[in-house]
Amino acid sequence: MPSPDGLPDAFRTVMRHVAATVTVITATGDGGRQHGMTATAVSSLSMDPPALLVCVNQRTLLHDLLLRGTRFCVNVLAHDQSHVSAAFSGAVAPEDRFAVGDWGTDEHGLRFLADGIASLVCRNTATIPYGSHTIFVGEVTGIRRHDAVRPLLYQNTRYCRCEPIEAVPA
Repeated sequence: MPSPDGLPDAFRTVMRHVAATVTVITATGDGGRQHGMTATAVSSLSMDPPALLVCVNQRTLLHDLLLRGTRFCVNVLAHDQSHVSAAFSGAVAPEDRFAVGDWGTDEHGLRFLADGIASLVCRNTATIPYGSHTIFVGEVTGIRRHDAVRPLLYQNTRYCRCEPIEAVPA
């Protein structure tokens, strides 16, 4: 067991080994400013109503836009879209990120990834600050999806692909 001082580093190491689906969360700010950020801290919350949890660091621009906005979009990336993730992770300046990938705009001015696995438009219904992050609860109000089922994964600081395995006999 790590000492209390070593707990944050041990936790970080363990969490790096947990594979996560890569998403890009998009939001529109005051004056129509578009912004997006790569995130892996996204989880389903409820089926009735359909809702997601999105955890965002409080020091990010996206955090500020989500606090002030009523809608956001969670875009699930396909296995061949690591370039989109990298752009929205900081490899590309915020004002140029939407030039990477095939982005559309919905009737509310919200950007969505047209060729990703899915785009879930959410209405921000609750915020819960915790530690360095805020948990945003998004009630899903619209879904665009494709038949692709091979998501882009992130594990131990690397992009990965999800591959089916043979069923294990009982």
